[in-house]
Amino acid sequence: MDNAVEPASAEERLKALDIELPPAPTPAANYVTATQSGRMVFLAGQGPIVAGEVKYRGKVGRELSEEEGYQAARLTILNSLAILRNHAGSLDRVTRILKVLAWVNCVDGFQRQHLVMNGASDLLVQVFGERGAHARSAVSAHELPFGIAVEIELVAEVDFEA
Repeated sequence: MDNAVEPASAEERLKALDIELPPAPTPAANYVTATQSGRMVFLAGQGPIVAGEVKYRGKVGRELSEEEGYQAARLTILNSLAILRNHAGSLDRVTRILKVLAWVNCVDGFQRQHLVMNGASDLLVQVFGERGAHARSAVSAHELPFGIAVEIELVAEVDFEA
């Protein structure tokens, strides 16, 4: 039986998982990366981009495997978390991940978008615990900007007074 104590805060969990968030991405067009209304923070759609370069480009089921799609979703949510941390000041202020909306750039007939997007959902639960469990939609996309494999929007509740 493992007696290790699980870190309580999201920031501590990131460290325990040996995850360093990338710099928060900047907008690619005329929009902002985050807006808020009260305690709700809405993030613009993000993709699997590292240092301004697309890491996972193409269609899942043709250029990319399902596992590569999963990794693309994981990288994309890391970019979203970087924006959320930048907006909130700390991921420890996040009281709940409410909703994830995701698009998978995939071939006709591919019906495992929900499993590809577990790359994002699994990481959110690892980082936030029960607070990371969220409602989610994962749908097919014929094309996405820059040929990215996935795009993800996120809605979170944040306690700005914490």
